[in-house]
Amino acid sequence: MFIQIIIASLTGSVFALVGGILLLTKEQLARKVSLLLVSFAVGSLLGAAFFELLPEALSEIGDKSAFSFVILGLLTLFLFEKFLKWYHCHDRETCDIHTFSEAVLFGDALHNFIDGIIIALSFSLGVPAGIAATIAVFFHEVPQEIGDFGVLLHAGYSKSKILLYNTLTALTTPVGAVVGYIALPLISGVLPQLISFAAGTFIYIAISDLMPELRHKTKGPDFAHLFAILLGLLVLWGIGILFPE
Repeated sequence: MFIQIIIASLTGSVFALVGGILLLTKEQLARKVSLLLVSFAVGSLLGAAFFELLPEALSEIGDKSAFSFVILGLLTLFLFEKFLKWYHCHDRETCDIHTFSEAVLFGDALHNFIDGIIIALSFSLGVPAGIAATIAVFFHEVPQEIGDFGVLLHAGYSKSKILLYNTLTALTTPVGAVVGYIALPLISGVLPQLISFAAGTFIYIAISDLMPELRHKTKGPDFAHLFAILLGLLVLWGIGILFPE
């Protein structure tokens, strides 16, 4: 299982960086691809949460306990984002693009670390849950990396520094995966609760972060993005069929 976790976390990190590198070479193509990936990420995150993670948790601890930790995951991520924005940018008069770019790097590193832990926890439930979590993480990391590259470019960072900083933040995903794997024996008793918490974070990212992005940047009834969301859901649903426990 350890090898699977490391491969999954490294694969997601490497391909997420490729998305950012694409922005440095072909910006228009990267922007278009990024928005479609955001749509797919919405479906894959919701699919991972509702088709894989939550059913596992519900079978272990029941609905009230599982949904309580889902809510805790939602609120925790909400507070984390609020704190990050306040801590780095609480004064609009002194908040410049360089300060924001530092917040982006810090938040990205911490977010990737948590993603790595979620991948490790998900594989502990079985291959389907692990694959589902990895796909969900990957498809929301790629557009996030493209966005991060864009912020750093706007802040005046050189392309070499952008690549270096984003490589370092991407490596926190396998670090988180290793930490999650090592901690499994210690947290096995509360694993269903943690999985419910992870499902809550996936739902929050999909509903609060990604869907508003689509609403603001797409005009009219854009069926391509609706199709991408449905495709993300379908892929995650299919994982449970192809890889039964």
